Amino acid sequence: MTRPSFVVTGASSGIGRACVAELVRRGAHVWAGVRTDADETDLARTYGEAVTVLRMDLRDAASIAACGEKVAAAGPLRGLVNNAGMARPGPLEHVPLDDFRHQLEVNVTGQLAVTQAMLPALRAASGARVVTVGSMGGRIAGPMVGPYHTSKFALVGLTDSLRAELAPSGIGVILVEPGAVATAIWSRARAAAEEVRAALPEAARERYAVQLDEAERSAERSARAGVPPERAARVVVHALTARRPAPRYLVGRDARIAAVLANLPFRLRYRLTAAKR
Repeated sequence: MTRPSFVVTGASSGIGRACVAELVRRGAHVWAGVRTDADETDLARTYGEAVTVLRMDLRDAASIAACGEKVAAAGPLRGLVNNAGMARPGPLEHVPLDDFRHQLEVNVTGQLAVTQAMLPALRAASGARVVTVGSMGGRIAGPMVGPYHTSKFALVGLTDSLRAELAPSGIGVILVEPGAVATAIWSRARAAAEEVRAALPEAARERYAVQLDEAERSAERSARAGVPPERAARVVVHALTARRPAPRYLVGRDARIAAVLANLPFRLRYRLTAAKR
């Protein structure tokens, strides 16, 4: 392929889909990671030969390895966008451990698995980049989404270590940390929150009622006020293509506020962010 080539995971919607559109607009070829037939058909219809779909499940090591081999066989890879992820709500006291493991497997282990699979193709390019989409939730944690926060804090350490390890090879590693982004994730989160609340014991629903209610209101506010996914995508593409990218980028006013709050003493931060009765 003569055009620069990039892999984007979680390319069916939201930030991932916006990254595909922005990269194609700039003349790149995109390997788009999705899980369903419908998503594959939609991408092929929209972008034609500019996009090659990768059927990838971040919990399936064989599918990830096969995608890595397919990309490497096609030639050098200019960049990887680790974007796929999910969020599991609920009080940590009652989160099923299998759900917690699922959250970490998708949001952390899956990101490393994809990076490992793509590194042979990345090493074949000059000045390749790995851009991981984290979250302001990796800087400051709140109640009722503990599994998600745990995964995003873990991504900070994963990215920092990868950056140090791959620097001698000339591969840049960047973390993009959006605040609220206006995508379908909020409607999915609301449905998941309702499911989790219904499954809690009655005593737990009463004990955590205030925090559960505030978490739902916060999701509604984020759905209304979140930045467009295209804005986050432009930051991701800048990180992929800039001559000297920063190691981390915040996206959105709320992300910048979270970065400031994260440096406050815990007691003050808790008073500012805790749900009130």
